[in-house]
Amino acid sequence: MPASVSAAIRAAMLESDPRAKVMAARKVARDWRLGRLAFVFDEPMPDQPGWPDAPELLPPGRMPRRRKAGSERGRIALWHAIGHIEFVAIDLALDMAGRFGAEMGEGFVGDFLSVAADEAMHFVLIDRHLRTLGSHYGALPAHAGLWSAAHDTRHDVAARLAVVPMVLEARGLDVTPLTLERVRAAGDERGARILQRILDDEIRHVRFGANHFADVAKRLGAVNGELWKVLVSRHFRGTLKPPFNDSARLAAGLSRDIYHGVA
Repeated sequence: MPASVSAAIRAAMLESDPRAKVMAARKVARDWRLGRLAFVFDEPMPDQPGWPDAPELLPPGRMPRRRKAGSERGRIALWHAIGHIEFVAIDLALDMAGRFGAEMGEGFVGDFLSVAADEAMHFVLIDRHLRTLGSHYGALPAHAGLWSAAHDTRHDVAARLAVVPMVLEARGLDVTPLTLERVRAAGDERGARILQRILDDEIRHVRFGANHFADVAKRLGAVNGELWKVLVSRHFRGTLKPPFNDSARLAAGLSRDIYHGVA
C-alpha cells in the first residue's frame, strides 16, 4: 500500500532544516502527482511546524526598523523578509492540504501541494539571491506572526481560505509590483526576475483559494462575498488597505465587488 498523503505532509511540516523542508515539500507534491501517495488522512497536522533555530522570531512591535531601501543592508533586509514569508508559506500550503484535504477532496490536495512546491522553489531562489549579497536566510530576525493566521483558522476551512489565500497572499499581489519596480530601478535584474516569477505564481495560488472558497460557500448555501466579509472580520486581525492591484486580483478570481467596503 502506498504511504498516506497525510503522513507525508506531516513529515514535511516537521522538518526544521530549511533545505530538508524544501526537498520534502517538493517530494510530497511530486509523489502525489505521480500517484505514490494514498488519499488517506490517518495522521494529524502539527499545531507548530518544524522551524530552524535561526532566524530569531520577534513580535511585530520588536522588529528592527527597515534600513534605507537603497543601502546594501536595506536590500539584504528586504530579501530576508521576503524569504521568510516564502519559507512560512511552504508550511501554510502543506497544512492546508493535510488539515482539510479529507473534507475538500483530491483536487484540493493537489492544488495546495503544488502551491507548497512553488513556495519551496521561491524560497530557494531567494536564499540563493541573499547569498550573492553576502547573507543568508536566518542572518536577521523575522516576523513571528505569519503562522498565527493558520493556527487561528485551524478548525474551519472556509476561514482559512478567506484569510490566507484571499487576504494574505492577495496582499502580495498588491505590493509585489512596486517592490519589483524598485528592485529593477536599483539594477538588480536577477532579483526582478525572481519577483516576477513569484507574482505570476501567486496569482494562481490566490485563484486556487478563491475557487475553493466559492465551492465551500455554495455548499453552505451562502453568498460568496458576504461569507468572505464575515469570516475576514472575525478572523483577520489586521486591516485591508488600498491601493489594490485590481487587475492581478481579478486574474486571481477576486472581483472588486468581493473586497469593496472592507477596506
